[in-house]
Amino acid sequence: MHIDKKLINLSLGNRSAFFLTVFSGLLTALFTIIQAYYLSKTINEVFLKNSNLAEVKYFILLFALASLLKALFVWNEQNFANLIAENVKQQLRNKLTAQIFKLGPSYTKSSKSGEISNTISNGVEKLDAYFSQFLPQLFSSALIPLLILFFIFPIDILSGIVFLVTAPLIPVFMMLIGRIAESMNRKQWKTLNLMSGYFLDVIQGLATIKLFGRENDIKKKIAVISNLFRISTMKVLRIAFLSALVLEILSTISIAIIAVEIGLRLLYGNLEFQPAFFILVLAPEFYLPIRQLGAKYHAGMEGVAAAESIFKILEEPVQTNNQKSHVPFHDFVIKFENVSFTYPGGRNALKNISFSIEQGSFTALVGKSGSGKTTVTNLLLKFIKPSEGKIIFNNNNFNDIDSKFWRKQVSWISQSPYLFHTTIKENILIAKEDATAEEIINAAKSAGIHDFISSLPGGYETFVGERGTRLSGGQAQRIALARAFLKDSPILILDEPTSNLDPETENELLETLNRLTENKTVIMIAHRLRTIEKAGQILVFSNGKIIERGTHNSLIAMNGYYSELLKTYSG
Repeated sequence: MHIDKKLINLSLGNRSAFFLTVFSGLLTALFTIIQAYYLSKTINEVFLKNSNLAEVKYFILLFALASLLKALFVWNEQNFANLIAENVKQQLRNKLTAQIFKLGPSYTKSSKSGEISNTISNGVEKLDAYFSQFLPQLFSSALIPLLILFFIFPIDILSGIVFLVTAPLIPVFMMLIGRIAESMNRKQWKTLNLMSGYFLDVIQGLATIKLFGRENDIKKKIAVISNLFRISTMKVLRIAFLSALVLEILSTISIAIIAVEIGLRLLYGNLEFQPAFFILVLAPEFYLPIRQLGAKYHAGMEGVAAAESIFKILEEPVQTNNQKSHVPFHDFVIKFENVSFTYPGGRNALKNISFSIEQGSFTALVGKSGSGKTTVTNLLLKFIKPSEGKIIFNNNNFNDIDSKFWRKQVSWISQSPYLFHTTIKENILIAKEDATAEEIINAAKSAGIHDFISSLPGGYETFVGERGTRLSGGQAQRIALARAFLKDSPILILDEPTSNLDPETENELLETLNRLTENKTVIMIAHRLRTIEKAGQILVFSNGKIIERGTHNSLIAMNGYYSELLKTYSG
């Protein structure tokens, strides 16, 4: 039987609720035994000793009280089990979210978003049955039969031995079938992850699919994946039903053996009626926890299969540092010293590069796509760290500077800024959550977007749609600029912010950018090379190496690779 130690440890994090669940289960069993005792006592007194109602009324009252208390502790057991499940799910979602934030964009880009989303939502939810049903039942099936045997052995040793011999048959068969079920549950979960990832890809690329008329092909692929999931689910259900049938047959045969053994001894006068009836009443209760464990085993294994994906994310190595939460930002220099970086899979993005960026300077990164420019900005944003070499910031190893502190000093504007499906105000506020209304408006004015926002019926409370679909590219870029104006950080990283805009909008944004970059340290990726003519340092990348460096004029005079790029990307 697969008992996941990591999941057990999670339940022990809710120690009080866990022990109350087990304790309530034991008390439920105890009151079941008391019920059986007073029921057998009452029947024995009435039918064999001809006692009247008055003589057995206390037995009936005690039976009723035991029934009431049993019902109370059954409710308590389930309530505490549900509490454990809800607490664990909340803790796991918090841990997963925190871990994904720590891993950063480099992790989410290398993994399927649909699979990550499925793990956080469906995967965590699958654990509900493990903690609220399987785990409490696991302990109940171990402890309750022992408790019943504790009362049966003093009454009748032979019946106790029969119970002891037949009981292990059920978990043995359950484990044999469970191994097959466990493997199938894993396949089912992998298929669900595949389906979730593919569905998200299809939804995100719906416009492209429609444009190229590939709807029918995509429908066929969805049908194939859905059918694979249906087949894997039916296989799991088939095993679950087979397991339930086998367990029911085994428990029924075991109860029948007890009944025959007691019946024969009653017939020959070797056993009195009252203890015989007491044992017969308890026989189904003895096997019930083990049967229920078999029924809940498959629900629990679904949780174990999902847990593998959860712990895979949680155990992903995270960059660590010495938590320097403050370093001086005056007269600073950023130095790349023989820095190399290799992405998972073996692609060498940077190869032994060295350069410096001084405070207040304007550094441009140019080169063809895939030459290493974006990797440099990802290093500067602390999304990744060098595979070899080091980055120095004012005599501090860059890896030792706290990521949160560093990112507060940096503003980043990408080619396609991400806007959340919320209001314009909230999208700007992401740069500074405690900003006043006046600061938001001033930032919007500086970015040249205030007049447009004011013309909207909802003003700053207007929802922008998912990924800012209700705004044009230029408007979305201006909201990103408003964020940067509001944050007002000393370092500004620009990833070709005007590349997807028409010439008129580009010229307007360039004027705004000139205001934004005043007295800032600017690092800019550029393809339209006229935007970096005033850069104090231009680094020309090719195949992960810096092959040229200098100013715009000095690089033109060299008549090398930069000149070729200028001809290619002119205008």
